[in-house]
Amino acid sequence: MTAALLSLTLAFSLLTGQHAPQQGGSEPLAPELEARVQTLGKQLRCAVCQGVSIADSPASMARAQLDTVRELVAEGKTDQEVMDYFIARYGEWVLLEPRATGFNWFVWLGPVALIAIGGFVIWRQFQRGPTPAQPTTQQTAAPAAPAGTASPDEEDPYLQAVRRELER
Repeated sequence: MTAALLSLTLAFSLLTGQHAPQQGGSEPLAPELEARVQTLGKQLRCAVCQGVSIADSPASMARAQLDTVRELVAEGKTDQEVMDYFIARYGEWVLLEPRATGFNWFVWLGPVALIAIGGFVIWRQFQRGPTPAQPTTQQTAAPAAPAGTASPDEEDPYLQAVRRELER
């Protein structure tokens, strides 16, 4: 009974979009500043969950990071200053969306280039058309053997040894 009640409570909280509670020491900001905190939190990666933003993660470390974002916004820092603060401490890995500079261009342009190359290869195959059938060699020179059998002269030596063992 308790497990069913707990499951229903969890399902209801997920359906209504309730987030994990804030840390005990953090106070919510004005609605426009809190919206900025959530927007910034959606751009930063949770160090524990690694595929989830700190705004969506229920981990206590993510809550602490979101509190840090809240403090920086309350101090009047710009969005770029908040991002630079986290990049200085965690490296560029902390960004859920990598910047399009330097080596990261491969991340942004790699999939587009692969799709373009694949499309070109497919287009070239359609332009060539079907390949011609291979010509048959000397069909009239020797009588056709039954399918799957070869003459004793053409057989593999290993296959000949196996057949000799089976005849014993």
